[in-house]
Amino acid sequence: MMTQPLASTSFKVQSGSVPASQHQSLESNYHSLAVLWAKKYYLSVTRDNVQERTKHESLAEVNSGIGRQKTANKLMQNLTLASAQAWSLTETLLSEEIRRHGINPELINPLEIAADTRNLFQKAWEAYADGASPERLSVLMGKDCGRVRQKYTSQDPRAIGFVSMQFHYTGQKIQGWLSPAEQALFAPYLKVMDDHMYMPLQAAYEAAGNHEENSPALLAVQQLLPISTRIAFAVYDRVIRQHPDYESYSGSLRSEIVKISSIRDVEMFQVYLCLCVLEDNVRSVQQELFPLCVMLYPRLKVSWTLVQEMLNNILWEMHDRLSLDQVAPFLPYLRTLSEMFSKEVFQDS
Repeated sequence: MMTQPLASTSFKVQSGSVPASQHQSLESNYHSLAVLWAKKYYLSVTRDNVQERTKHESLAEVNSGIGRQKTANKLMQNLTLASAQAWSLTETLLSEEIRRHGINPELINPLEIAADTRNLFQKAWEAYADGASPERLSVLMGKDCGRVRQKYTSQDPRAIGFVSMQFHYTGQKIQGWLSPAEQALFAPYLKVMDDHMYMPLQAAYEAAGNHEENSPALLAVQQLLPISTRIAFAVYDRVIRQHPDYESYSGSLRSEIVKISSIRDVEMFQVYLCLCVLEDNVRSVQQELFPLCVMLYPRLKVSWTLVQEMLNNILWEMHDRLSLDQVAPFLPYLRTLSEMFSKEVFQDS
């Protein structure tokens, strides 16, 4: 049985109760958090592209207006096939979970899920062909991805697992049709979409809009988000050292595909922590993250020991990179997550 949360107060300012004089500043908090997340891509993509230029002489050509349009056309032509292949993989991985977890089969409509994910990819490729940067795509796609997440999580949070895996596998398939130079250029865009589908970023932005600019919770989140990727890489390196020979469903922890997914998951846990702090409750973890992990991780052969060590390493990295005042708002929720994913909960599994 899930342990009871230690910090479960649910005070939240409703948007309708915010005085008009404060509305502008509260709205700016929404955008400032979105901008912080987008800046992460600008910094990482700028650095990565410098490295990739030394590897791929054709990168400048691929990055031209004509080159981007060619890439987008190639992706569009293969999207239907990629989507079909992705659902086959998703069904193989998760079809048994519908029965085992008692999920209403009517909520898992393959045609609807495939259509929703294809629509997001189409919008992303249109922006890519128009020359939008990854950080700009993060802003453009945020609300669209948030609406898709809300559509499925509002009925049964576990349904987002099927959507996320469909999205993930579709991205993998389309990457396989790209040249090395195209893959290098398009990978950050794929990460933007993957992150928004896996993480409750839109919910965090909206929760930030309910805080004053000097709110300790908001200030702490504003400090954590920009370094969440660096923390994720450090946590991944720690886990690799602790489990050098670990094999997951998709392969070794050292493989590139598992590395990307692992780092994304560490970031995902940090975003849920931010959402807990901003909402002043653990509802999102209880209703969404925990059930999703219980459904996905055993199928992906991710042990609960790895999850426990990940949470412990997140705490150590936060202590190393943030001040005590900045870490303090996260501690009750980190403790709650550690208890929810503890050995006592899964000892009979």
